[in-house]
Amino acid sequence: GLARRRQGREVERATALGEPGELALRYREILPFRLTRDQEQAIVEIDADLSGERPMERLLQGDVGSGKTVVALYALLRAVEAGRRGALMAPTETLAEQHFLTLEEPCRELGVEVALMTRSVKDDPGAAQLLVGTHALIQEGVDLSEVAVAVVDEQHRFGVEQRRAITGGQSPHVLHMTATPI
Repeated sequence: GLARRRQGREVERATALGEPGELALRYREILPFRLTRDQEQAIVEIDADLSGERPMERLLQGDVGSGKTVVALYALLRAVEAGRRGALMAPTETLAEQHFLTLEEPCRELGVEVALMTRSVKDDPGAAQLLVGTHALIQEGVDLSEVAVAVVDEQHRFGVEQRRAITGGQSPHVLHMTATPI
């Protein structure tokens, strides 16, 4: 089954995002700290994946507070600078709201629109370049066709169909994040 899935992924095509641009550079400049060696390495590997048409399927594992979200935002911004959307899906409203609050300030500074979509909060996703939310992202008729990078946090807490639904039927680059060793 895994071999068949891998073979199926070989023929899928994602949007090649090319080399990092001005938005990615500005993001790194506004960070109030220096990235760790491991974060830098993760970004190098993500950049290599995003530059091609083969859909990225990468797992980013680290302890709580290790900076996974900083790396994830970098990947999401790569989609935005290519004129596409990024989406981050979390398993709970609390975690989705935490991600939204973490992303909101740097995105505001960069001029990137972010929308939060949970069961109780439904921002208008129309003009948003980044969508952050729970299952509401995949259940509320949100247009995910322009998503070039999808980040799934605590991916083990979602079912296979839910993880597939965040792709909007397309083949975006996917970054799975977890603090739980798998």
